[in-house]
Amino acid sequence: MKIIDVKKQAAMKNIHNVNAAKVYDSEFALTVHLTLKAGESLKPHITPVDVFFYVLEGEPTIMVGKEKQKVKADHLIESPAKIPHCIYNETDQIVRVLVVKVPKPKSETKLL
Repeated sequence: MKIIDVKKQAAMKNIHNVNAAKVYDSEFALTVHLTLKAGESLKPHITPVDVFFYVLEGEPTIMVGKEKQKVKADHLIESPAKIPHCIYNETDQIVRVLVVKVPKPKSETKLL
């Protein structure tokens, strides 16, 4: 059994310049743990594969396509492939989100 302490994973350099750590990386899927400080956000972007976001902590605002909505911990949000999406922390609290990409992307994310 492999056990990963998500909060202890080292942040990786990323196009969004936020705290993002790979916590699962296989040939089939990729999972990233995001921690957004108050006022931080991702840059709007498009991924070549389906993505879902699972909110662990806080109340981020999620944009998928033309929809934008504030969500809470334990909400799961789907974002289909090739649709613009973004995560915003418009609060004064920490936001933590698991981002799961399936299948694992073989091409790059495109910033808008």
